[in-house]
Amino acid sequence: MVSLCGHATLASAHILYETGEVKPEKEAIFYTASGVLKANRRKEEIELDFPATPPEKIPEPSGLTTALGVKAVYIGKSRFDYLVRVATENEVRKATPDFIKLNELGVRGVMLTSRGEGEFDFISRFFAPGAGIDEDPVTGSAHCCLGPYWGAELAKEELRAFQASARGGVLGVRLEGDRVYLTGKAVTIFQGELVI
Repeated sequence: MVSLCGHATLASAHILYETGEVKPEKEAIFYTASGVLKANRRKEEIELDFPATPPEKIPEPSGLTTALGVKAVYIGKSRFDYLVRVATENEVRKATPDFIKLNELGVRGVMLTSRGEGEFDFISRFFAPGAGIDEDPVTGSAHCCLGPYWGAELAKEELRAFQASARGGVLGVRLEGDRVYLTGKAVTIFQGELVI
C-alpha cells in the first residue's frame, strides 16, 4: 500500500473534473491512508492539499552519499524518505546513482536536491528503488518534504520547483501550517471501457 501518492491523487482529480463527476468550482475530496486529501481546479491546473512531512536532520546513513555519488551539504529524513542536499544544481542533474546500493538503505526513496540557479527556487530528483522505481519523473509526496525544507531555508511560503528527471516537471508549492499545496497539470492520454 502507498500511504501518500501525488500521481494517483492528481490523476483521479483530473478525471473527476474532466468527466464532470466533480464540477470545476467544487473540491474533490479523497479519504486515504494519509488522511483527507483535497484537490481544487485552478484554471488549467489542479492544486492538491497534502500533509507536510518535513525532514529532520540526521547523521549520514552508511553508504548513502556513496550510492548517490555526491557530496552532501545536508542530510535529513522525512516520514518516508531520505533528503540529500548538494551544493549545486549541476550535481543534482548529473548524478548517476547506484540503484542496487540505494535499495539496500531500507527506505522508500531518496530525494536529491539543491537550490535553483534560474527560474526555480529549488530542483530535485527522486530515486525510489525501494518501491520498485529507479527514478520517478515527478513526485508529489517528495515535495511534501522538499517544500517545508526549502520554505524554511529560503524564508518563503510560495515556491516554484522543478523535478529534473528525464521527463521533468514543474510544480507550484505553497506552504500553510502543516499543509503543503502542490499545483500541477495532468492530461488524459487514453480512455478505455470495461465490458463485463
